[in-house]
Amino acid sequence: MSGGLFALLDDVAALARLAAASIDDVGAAAGRASVKAAGVVVDDTAVTPQYVQGVAAERELPIVRRIAVGSLRNKLLIILPAALLLSQFLPWLLTPILMAGGAFLCYEGAEKIWEKVSGHHGGHGPEVVEAGPDTENKLVSGAIRTDLILSAEIMVISLNEVSDEPFLSRAAILVVVALGITALVYGVVALIVKTDDVGLRLAQRPSRAAQRIGNGMVKAMPKVLTAISVVGTAAMLWVGGHILLVGVDDLGWHAPYDLVHHLEEDVHHALGALGAVGGWLTNTAASAVVGLVVGAIVVAVLHLVPRRGGKHGGGHGEHGGDTAPADSGSAPDAS
Repeated sequence: MSGGLFALLDDVAALARLAAASIDDVGAAAGRASVKAAGVVVDDTAVTPQYVQGVAAERELPIVRRIAVGSLRNKLLIILPAALLLSQFLPWLLTPILMAGGAFLCYEGAEKIWEKVSGHHGGHGPEVVEAGPDTENKLVSGAIRTDLILSAEIMVISLNEVSDEPFLSRAAILVVVALGITALVYGVVALIVKTDDVGLRLAQRPSRAAQRIGNGMVKAMPKVLTAISVVGTAAMLWVGGHILLVGVDDLGWHAPYDLVHHLEEDVHHALGALGAVGGWLTNTAASAVVGLVVGAIVVAVLHLVPRRGGKHGGGHGEHGGDTAPADSGSAPDAS
């Protein structure tokens, strides 16, 4: 009797170890998949605070929470089932879809650079001074619609990294990615949008030290947002260009990827102990150049096409740009 009990306990312990190993594997795979989506994640974090500009301080966190819930719904109820079915029954479509997302990232990065250079920002920023219920609902709806594109890119990029895993493992990994990235992005966004409020409160205290810290926090936030935006733009060009390089290689055109790969290896061998870092930087820079070139071509085309209708170039469909009516509630720049 006791022998059977100990055997049963051994079996339970073995199953527990197996389950723990599986959880570790899922976590590790989710981490690798999330890293590949870093460009979209950083940009999502940089864009989202724009949705609460001009909103009363007490409504900032509720709005961020509503957008976060909508983002999670996008990922789990819309994108995840579609991506899993696609990977199971039409896996050959993953590469073209991923390349389309990569081209979109390149376009978004190049468009941001064009706006900075030309000084034309297309009126993307929300102009919300008194956010009543209707205005707030429009703002949240626009943010969630924009998030659908960003979330789709994150999930497809992540799916491509684990496409060789069994179906249930893929599903579990993508659920972990969806939960983790949503918590990360909107947790950071909540921290960003409330930092200036904390700074203002500190600045109003009688303590000189508190005032200096508070004023420093308030003054630092625009610089922090600018830095996040710059990193996000660079990451979009790098990630988008890398996706396109790998995609054309998978589709049979090997020359561009081989050129970058050989250049990376040459730098790796030339730098000795620093070769790994140098090689990675070379690959990243080359991918960013590819992303910038492809994005610039798309931006040029989209800025020329609307002129046939007598509109100024730069209105790019999804973002509303110059073609969106003022009260449409459309979201600011999606990327």
